Amino acid sequence: MAYIVADPCVKCKYTDCVAVCPVDCFYEGENMLVIHPDECIDCGACEPECPTTAIFEESELPEKWNVYIELNAVYSGAKEVDDADTEGWPQALIDGANKWANITEQKSPLDGADDAAKEENKLAELSPTSGGD
Repeated sequence: MAYIVADPCVKCKYTDCVAVCPVDCFYEGENMLVIHPDECIDCGACEPECPTTAIFEESELPEKWNVYIELNAVYSGAKEVDDADTEGWPQALIDGANKWANITEQKSPLDGADDAAKEENKLAELSPTSGGD
C-alpha cells in the first residue's frame, strides 16, 4: 500500500517529506504535494517528517479524506482522471486534472503555511495547477 498526502497539505506544501524520500515519488502542485502510488515503496520515511501530519499509510487514512487516494493517483500521473472515482471532487479539479511535475528537492513552504495548517476541509481550495518549475 502506498502513502497518501491528504487535506492538511493543501495551502501549506511543506517539502520536508521530499528531502527524505529515497525514490522521488512526490509530485508538486501549486498548493499541495501528492505521492505516486506505484513509485512509492512504502518505506514510511516521509510520514514523520511532515509538520502538518498530512501523510498517511493508505490503510490509516482517515475516512473523511478518502477522496485524496484518487487525487494522489491522478495528479501524480498514475491514473487518468477518466479512470478515477471523482465523486466529491470540485469540478475545477476534474476539469483541470493533469500530471504535476516531479519534485526531488526541499523548497520553502507556501507563505502563510503555518496558519493554513490549522484550517480544515481545504479540498475546494486545492489548485489543479502544477507547481513545478
